[in-house]
Amino acid sequence: MTLIRTGRGAPRRGATRRRQRRRLDWAGFDRWLDRVVVVAVSIALLVGVVALVLTLLL
Repeated sequence: MTLIRTGRGAPRRGATRRRQRRRLDWAGFDRWLDRVVVVAVSIALLVGVVALVLTLLL
C-alpha cells in the first residue's frame, strides 16, 4: 500500500529539505507602488504651485 501525500502533515523521505520557491508578494508590491505614486504626485503639485507663484510675482 502506498502513502498518498496530503500536504504538510505527510512524512518526508530523505534528509534534505527542499525550500519552496518564494513567490512575489503582489499585495506588498502594490502598496509600495501606491506610495511611490503618491510621493511623485505630491512633488509634482508642489513644483507646479511654486512655479505658479513665481510666475505671478515676477
